[in-house]
Amino acid sequence: MAFDNELVEEESFAELFAASEQEQESNRVVEGEIVEIQEDKALVGVGDKLEGIISLDEIRDENGELKYGVGDKIKVMITGYYNERPKISHKKVIEQEKIMQFIDENKDDYENLVIEGTVVKKNRGGYVIESDDMHFFMPRSLAAFKEGDNVIGRKIKAQVIKIDPEENSVVVSRRKLFNEERKRKKEIIDKLMEEESIVEGVVKKITSYGMFVDVGGVDGLVHYNEISYKGPVNPSKLYKEGDTVVVKAIDYDKEKRHLSLSIKAVQPDPWEEVENELDEGDTITVTVSNIENYGVFVDLGNDIEGFLHISEISWEKNVKNPNDYLSVGDQIDVEVIEINPKTHKLRVSLKALQPKPFDEFVKNYREGDVVEGEITSLTDFGAFVKIDKVEGLLHNQDVSWEKGAKAKDLFKVGDKVEVKIAKINEQEGKISLNRKALLESPLESFAKNHKVNDIVTGKIRDIKDFGVFVTLEEGVDALIRDEDLAPLNKEELEKDQEIEAVISQIDTKRDRLRLSVKKLDYIKSQAILDQINEDDATNSLGELIKDKIQK
Repeated sequence: MAFDNELVEEESFAELFAASEQEQESNRVVEGEIVEIQEDKALVGVGDKLEGIISLDEIRDENGELKYGVGDKIKVMITGYYNERPKISHKKVIEQEKIMQFIDENKDDYENLVIEGTVVKKNRGGYVIESDDMHFFMPRSLAAFKEGDNVIGRKIKAQVIKIDPEENSVVVSRRKLFNEERKRKKEIIDKLMEEESIVEGVVKKITSYGMFVDVGGVDGLVHYNEISYKGPVNPSKLYKEGDTVVVKAIDYDKEKRHLSLSIKAVQPDPWEEVENELDEGDTITVTVSNIENYGVFVDLGNDIEGFLHISEISWEKNVKNPNDYLSVGDQIDVEVIEINPKTHKLRVSLKALQPKPFDEFVKNYREGDVVEGEITSLTDFGAFVKIDKVEGLLHNQDVSWEKGAKAKDLFKVGDKVEVKIAKINEQEGKISLNRKALLESPLESFAKNHKVNDIVTGKIRDIKDFGVFVTLEEGVDALIRDEDLAPLNKEELEKDQEIEAVISQIDTKRDRLRLSVKKLDYIKSQAILDQINEDDATNSLGELIKDKIQK
């Protein structure tokens, strides 16, 4: 075993420690007398008219005050000589007395003794650990430090593996402590996993993702999903460090050495009751327990939470904040819309128990009704208008008679607008609105001052395969079909060319205006003939026609 190898080298450990301290002779302890105190040192007489020097730091108390004065007796250790002046230390005397007391108290029972101290020195054989003003030796092979680590000043724990009263030395091992702790933790974990034990633990640390619980000296993580059957919960709202909790080991990752614990695994699964007693479509009474931006959590009263998504709160499309509709503590009736015992998810709906706004709208309104609504949003293709609790679409082409008009250029959100219900699509739940149907069209205004057979002048706006579109001065568009263009030649016509024609049709219901050049030509010809008939009968017909045409 590793521990046996340690025993083989025990004799050399003491020698290495002695060498590291450069002890000379017997390190005699004598009683000296302080003969002078200077700024940073004191002179101590040690007999034979010899005086040694010690730092004042060796004779200060915890508050930095000197514990001795001139004339006081003080024990010092003579560790050697320099230029015939003895090298002395009061601190080594105290340390020697403490280590002797430590050895005396523990020499017969130190198998599980652990010290905690600071690495203060490194030598060729190992490290010196200082603990409670005592120095312990830790061989390099038992230090378990990584190569290149700067360990001076590091606080560590180590296990005592040898006490030598004759050498007045104590040898410790950090590696043995690790091995013992690893072995002990493995035994605890194996027992927990094999027996599926239910044990008590103490909460050591709470984090955002769960809490670490000490079970018999081993730390395990209770993930926030394993605290309650309600789902993820904030552990800091339920527990504090130092609380005792009952847990069960549910998994151990040997590679990562992670122990997973569960609190809810100790409790009866309330989802079995839900699965047996609830069905989708049932109406239940719940209490609002938590409100988030995306929805509301509701408590069923048996350690189970359901979720009410923001889209299931109201039939209104623009629900932005659940707090506008519900408060924590509210008791509400909801409909169960999904139960999933495997994933422990229960979804409910509040709006499912409320009248559907579209159904109410269909009861109260008909196509052709004129109503007032409020602009709720504007898009590139039109505007959505709220009427009671539903929204209808007012498309750009139905906003105004003005060509190219867009709703977003005419309105802003919140504006009131009068519209006509153009179509109600019950199957798709859509409503089409029309505003320009309530406005006088340019053609209606034109028709007040014009009639069929009136002669008008306009400019060609567009030339199509079937005819020519002409814009009149009043901003009204009219169509001259190919068959009504004669005697004009279509191939010779150009855009923006001025053209004269007669009104052949005015249809304000279908917003249509038709012109005819052919009819105008006929009317003019007929007018010429009428005039000819009124002229002197002595004139020949041919001459009169020629004369009128020349005019």
